[in-house]
This record gives sequence, C-alpha cells and structure tokens, in this order.
Amino acid sequence: MSALNQAVKQTAGALRALFPETPLQRNEHLSARYGADIWLKREDLTPVRSYKIRGAFNAMRKVRQRQPGQQEFVCASAGNHAQGVAYACRHFGVHGTIFMPVTTPQQKIDKTRVFGGDQVTITLTGDYFDQTLAAAQAFCAEKGAHFLSPFDDPDVIEGQATVALEMLEQLGRAPDLVILPVGGGGLASGVTAYLREMAPATDFRFVEPLGGASLMAALREGGPVKLPRVNSFVDGAAVARLGDNTYRMLDWVRPDQVLLAPEDRICVTMLEMLNVEGIVLEPAGALSVDVLPELAEVIQGKTVVCVTSGGNFDFERLPEVKERAQRYSGLKKYFILRMPQRPGALREFLNMLGPEDDITRFEYLKKSARNFGSVLIGIETKDAGGFRAFTDRMDAAGLAFRDITADEALSEFLI
Repeated sequence: MSALNQAVKQTAGALRALFPETPLQRNEHLSARYGADIWLKREDLTPVRSYKIRGAFNAMRKVRQRQPGQQEFVCASAGNHAQGVAYACRHFGVHGTIFMPVTTPQQKIDKTRVFGGDQVTITLTGDYFDQTLAAAQAFCAEKGAHFLSPFDDPDVIEGQATVALEMLEQLGRAPDLVILPVGGGGLASGVTAYLREMAPATDFRFVEPLGGASLMAALREGGPVKLPRVNSFVDGAAVARLGDNTYRMLDWVRPDQVLLAPEDRICVTMLEMLNVEGIVLEPAGALSVDVLPELAEVIQGKTVVCVTSGGNFDFERLPEVKERAQRYSGLKKYFILRMPQRPGALREFLNMLGPEDDITRFEYLKKSARNFGSVLIGIETKDAGGFRAFTDRMDAAGLAFRDITADEALSEFLI
C-alpha cells in the first residue's frame, strides 16, 4: 500500500471521532431503470451535509500535528467548505475566521455559525469570491493564521479520499464504475488515487456543470486554466480553475471520461430524486446521478457507485429549480409577441391555447398611438408536443412572436 493510502486509512480512523461512515445505499429505482446495480455513496448525510468536512478536518488535524500551537485558521467560502471548517474548529477547540462574500444567502451564514458556535468569526466582504479570497489571504498574512484551501491541498485531498476507503469496505468488492462530481478536483483526485491502487479494474466518469468545466479545460490545455466565465447555479462545483495539485493527480484522465451536465437538466434530476426517492440534493450533489441516462448502455449489468456529494439545498430555491426543470423538459415556454390593439384580439389569442395549456405569466403593454401592443407570456403545459401546434396556430393567425425560453440574457432580464 502506498504512503498516501496508508495515510488515508489513518485519516478514516481519526474521522470516526467526528462522525460515522456515510451510508452506501443500493438504489432500487435507478437500478431497475438502467438494468444495473447502482449504489449511492451518501455524502449528503455527513453532519454538515457534504463531503467537505473530511478534507477540512484532516487538514486541520495535520496542521496541529506539525504545529501544536497553531490556534488560528482561515478559509474563504460561501458554502460547504465553510461549514466543514466551522465544524472542525469546534471539534478541535481552535478559532476560525471564515470569509464569505457579502452576497452569501443568510441561510448559509446561519448554518456556518451554528456548526462553529463561539469558535468561529464570520466576516462578510467582497461582492465576488475573488475579492473574498484576497481578503482572507491578506488576513492570514497579517495574523499568522493558517489558510485552509477548499480543494488544492494534499491534506484536504487525503481527507476526501476516505470516501473511497469507506466505499470499498461497504460494498465488499470493487465497483465496475465510479461516477464523481468535479469542482476544484479535491474529491475526484483523492478518490481516484485510492481506488486506482486498491481497485485497479474500476473505471471512472467525471461530471462537471456545463457552465463550469474546469477539468475539461485543463485536460485540453495540458494544465489548469481559468475559465473566462462561470455559471454559478451549481455553486458547489462551479469553479473557474482546477487546482494545481488536483490536476497533477488527474492528468491521466481522458477527455471522453468527462461528462458535462447542463444546469437546467440537473434541476430535473434534483426534482426526481426529491419526489421519487425523498432525497434532498443540492445541484452539485445531483451531478453523478444526472449523467446516468448518457451512460445507460455503458452501465447495463454493471455495479456503479454514484457519489452524491452534498445536500445543502435552500428550499427557497425550489421555485427556480422547478422553473428550470420545466424549461429543460419543454413543459414551459416564454414568448414575446405583438398583439393587435382592437376589441376581441385577446379572446382570439386565448382560443389558440390547447386544452392542457396554462398561462403562468402575462404582461401586456398597450400603446395608444400604435396598432399593436407588446405581450410577454409564459405558458405551462403537460405535453411538450403541444407547443408545436400552438406556434402553428399563431403563425396561421399572422402573429409576430419570438420564443425567448432558451435566450438566457433576454429571459433573465424579462423574467
């Protein structure tokens, strides 16, 4: 056994002082659907509802072994890493200063404070994460505190690798395939490093959000590069640049092993897992399950482990998740159109709707000096195919209209 994997075994033992191993659960629903033996490694069931507690705990433990007098720790995070650090600070009885962007939802601030109690100080600074990170690093330099990286640190990676150790022990055999979400790469690099030695026949797939494909970019460019733009919806995995350490541990990955998950499709998966299985997953936590349809032929008859990495979902976001899911499934669309300004025109338009169509948004701006007014309309239906008949009827009536559902900039501005 390599030095890394020996250290992982020691770390897993130390973690038991904090929480028991997370469950590895066979999912009957998914197994039946895909004709496979599908298991979920439930990292959404740690005390902070994500795997991040593992790396934060181990990094803090290792620092205190090397420097017993180190009492000040710092991190920059708006989510799961902050909560893991806060929990570890309370466990070790050290002080942590957690920097968060000013725009961080109050729910995440409150949860971090609950986990850390009197052992943590939360500092809100910066509108964007880069500003928050710079402030945290400057504070470290001034105060002599230790900065806890969210992913690009060997001790953090070692902590995340304990997911793989537990997985093998619980399953009792090597899985054929492990599907891992990727943000900065800490979880993926740790789990694969352990399994490539202990279960060399196991294959891997890596899943990134479409709007934050930092691993794919690094593999194509031969090293980590900063993405020019990141979609922040999958906040637990929307990382602009893969870590240097994590890339060195993942440079063997083939681009065809990396799958990109559209943000709206992830919402469909989140709702299905909630409604069918009663499992609450955050967007990043649903990534590994979301790509199963793409792998249907590959996984048939095989043993597959999906790592559900987190369940820190704010239910105030549920309406947005439902909206995105309906749009992706073709069950909800938005149009802008020109409505004739004459009596009876609205009634004629309403008669174009199908029996399953429901208006969810309607805004009409009547202009006194013109023959036409502008309309923004949102329509929800039970049969996506009905929209084709609806647009055909509008065409036949000579209405000028535009489907803006997939126009991200315009739909965000108007809706």
